[in-house]
Amino acid sequence: QVQLVESGGGLVQAGGSLRLSCTTSGRTFSNYNMGWFRQAPGKEREFVAAITQSGSSTNYAASVKGRFTISRDNAKNTVYLQMNSLNPEDTAAYYCAARRAIWGSMRNPHNYDYWGQGTQVTVSS
Repeated sequence: QVQLVESGGGLVQAGGSLRLSCTTSGRTFSNYNMGWFRQAPGKEREFVAAITQSGSSTNYAASVKGRFTISRDNAKNTVYLQMNSLNPEDTAAYYCAARRAIWGSMRNPHNYDYWGQGTQVTVSS
């Protein structure tokens, strides 16, 4: 069974930065496309960023492009989300997700097979 564990969330002032980590166990990490999603109270889960197995391709939501960077270290079975220039609208629970398939939209949360428990990011004005 695949298990994902996020870390790195917390409180930060607007304009600050955070780096989220997601460590994966089970199966072979390099076989999975990885994604980050977020969900704020009263809102649906939304796509943030995704990365392919080798890290050769990335995808970002328009709202975070230029501010967030997704990366992975297959030797450490870990995917990262570097978040810069944070604003209060980024406040949400952030979830790491994994999927085996390489086809189909990486922006659709229903296409992912495994999920972490989430880590809270709160950005104050």
